Amino acid sequence: MPDMRFVYNDLGREFGRWFDWIIGAAEIYDYGRYPVKGMGVWMPYGFRLRRYVIELLREVLDSRGHEEILLPLLIPDFILAKESEHIRGFEGQVYWVTRGGFEELDVKLALRPTSETPLSYMESFWIKSYKQLPKKYYQIVSMFRYETKATRPMLRVREVTMFKEAHTVHEDFDDSERQVLEAIEAYKEFFDKLGIPYVISKRPEWDKFAGAIYTIAFDTLMPDGKALQIGTVHNLGQNFTKVFEVRIQRRDQSIDYAWQTSYGVSERVIASLISVHGDSKGLRILYKIAPIQVVIIPIPAGSSKEKEAVIKEAHALRERLLKEGIRVHVDDDPDRTPGEKYNIWEMKGVPIRLEIGPKELREGTVTVFRRDKKVRVRVKIEELADFIKRLGKEIDEELKKQAWEKFKSKVKMFSNVEDAKKFFEQDVGIVEIPWCGKEECASEVAEALGADALGTPLDKDVDVSGMKCPTCGAPAVTLMRYAKKY
Repeated sequence: MPDMRFVYNDLGREFGRWFDWIIGAAEIYDYGRYPVKGMGVWMPYGFRLRRYVIELLREVLDSRGHEEILLPLLIPDFILAKESEHIRGFEGQVYWVTRGGFEELDVKLALRPTSETPLSYMESFWIKSYKQLPKKYYQIVSMFRYETKATRPMLRVREVTMFKEAHTVHEDFDDSERQVLEAIEAYKEFFDKLGIPYVISKRPEWDKFAGAIYTIAFDTLMPDGKALQIGTVHNLGQNFTKVFEVRIQRRDQSIDYAWQTSYGVSERVIASLISVHGDSKGLRILYKIAPIQVVIIPIPAGSSKEKEAVIKEAHALRERLLKEGIRVHVDDDPDRTPGEKYNIWEMKGVPIRLEIGPKELREGTVTVFRRDKKVRVRVKIEELADFIKRLGKEIDEELKKQAWEKFKSKVKMFSNVEDAKKFFEQDVGIVEIPWCGKEECASEVAEALGADALGTPLDKDVDVSGMKCPTCGAPAVTLMRYAKKY
């Protein structure tokens, strides 16, 4: 197995190589060999990781009253095109189905690029009264975009296979605003549980979701310092309900169009998990979502009888831990040395490794190795299950702490463009600069930095008193965030 330390630590040039190496070596995601550009294959280990992340996401949404649905993959062109601003936002990225077998279709069918239009169409039949509201739907499905830029595994693909889109319906603007805040809190809970650090920004008007009143985005930083959008929340207003005639009777007996929000995440969440917690050895996976939480490595030595006893005890230990609800695997492959097994399972990011040999067998103990800190400790077998559960929580908290500390060190505020440029030349991350609110000023700063405008902080109490826009000199009304983006 190659030593990738130089790859991971040389963030400016080599992070991409580390990422491509680990998703293949750890059997997460096979990308580039399937003969359709921009599409990859989830391998068993990666699919299990994906599954536990999705289960966590479902818990967060279900606990807030969301209901899971499943819409058709195909959308008729007349439905997709009804909201003109929306379709203009990505019409060059739509995949079209125009033939069935040997027959040309009467109606072109789009592979789902997102579902605001088809769901609004269905809601025109389902939703009639304020008494049914608020309504919160979500689905976790594949969606397709004909991505014309350079594709990257999980980060920029043509089939997003883990697209969670939530869509909500409300009686009035105030309730839709309440839902936006709820969605933000839901995503904060989700990302916090995964230990993925983030900033929350209101996207600038020129970069909002097509068809929305405004867009809120969660951005994290990859190890090369580039920002990655990992979640978005949109207040859609009445833009779609007016087009699709989603009319409701309000509590004052008047008839009006309903209000909507939508919010989504994708497998970029998995890419972020891999990247913000990984190290030169490979993955470091949180115990809570690890496909394998504990791997047992028997170390047979001595007589054949002693070797058999060690293997037998390793499997007995596995059964004991399985009964405690712990996801555990025994690696008793006779063709690999213990050292080779250590490297493999550290690379795959298993949080806890148990080593058991003749000495441990005689003492009634197990050697416990924690992946995050690479330290060992001896534990009595009768205390092991409780110890592992406590250690799992400790590992998760440690990984979260490390990720946030590193992230915060990469977010800096500057009063002028020159100092921000020096930061980008020496380091990478997110910079915050006073902004007057004019698009041309933000564009000028972005061009000078060679970066993109991410948006403004949500906190309305951001103190910019006495600060001026470095471009035009006008008083600043807020801060604009800039970063190099994926």
